Amino acid sequence: MGKRYYCDYCDRSFQDNMHNRKKHLNGVQHHRAKKAWFDHFRDTSAILYDEQAKKPCRKFLLKGICDFGPNCRFSHMSEEDLAFLKRRVEDERQHREDSEDGVTPGRTIEEWLSRRDKKRSALSSKGDVQTKEDSDEGQAEGDVPPQLLSIPDLPPSLLPPPRGGWKVSANTEWG
Repeated sequence: MGKRYYCDYCDRSFQDNMHNRKKHLNGVQHHRAKKAWFDHFRDTSAILYDEQAKKPCRKFLLKGICDFGPNCRFSHMSEEDLAFLKRRVEDERQHREDSEDGVTPGRTIEEWLSRRDKKRSALSSKGDVQTKEDSDEGQAEGDVPPQLLSIPDLPPSLLPPPRGGWKVSANTEWG
């Protein structure tokens, strides 16, 4: 059996040759799956703008289901869904404005990274000695600039540890 081509968007595989790949990549199913994938990452304000421009889907309002699904040219959102989306867009806009106002002009992420590197190199070479620059600021090692914390949906591995440290119970048994 020859090489197989796997399409991540469509979750399909087929024999990899120029004709099959071109036929698949130009197909309607692939275009719909690709559009659905990228629509998942759209901005809420863009979604709100598109949904407000559409007329409500009569079939979806009457039966609760539409044969066209997400490809329908009419809106499947109720008034409550649109109101929730408006609140969410407004909250995001407010959060963005607050985070822009809260940024201190003298402290950038690059400066924070360079200070952290200096601190780590000083700790590794001299033991537990802090640099004068770090002791003046009075920062804890876990302090992170607000620009980094304002990024939504960070994975847990990238979030800073809690102030008091991780809670570990004394009777924890490890497999």
